[in-house]
Amino acid sequence: MRRLPSLTALRAFECAARHAHFGRAAAELCVTDSAVSHQARQLEEQLGVVLFRRQGRQVRPNTCCAACNRRSS
Repeated sequence: MRRLPSLTALRAFECAARHAHFGRAAAELCVTDSAVSHQARQLEEQLGVVLFRRQGRQVRPNTCCAACNRRSS
């Protein structure tokens, strides 16, 4: 049986996708950049897909991520 993603990971995903930046997402969520990055990586591993293209401190949502983010809004 598959486990559902944690609410923390989903919040981090949504915020990082909206801001396209782990640092700005972290500031909004009142956590560290690395916490957001870690949650995003855990979600990617759990789902078995890459949600973000990482470019230094910036992240770009890939098409799968963008579609998921539109559905959640």
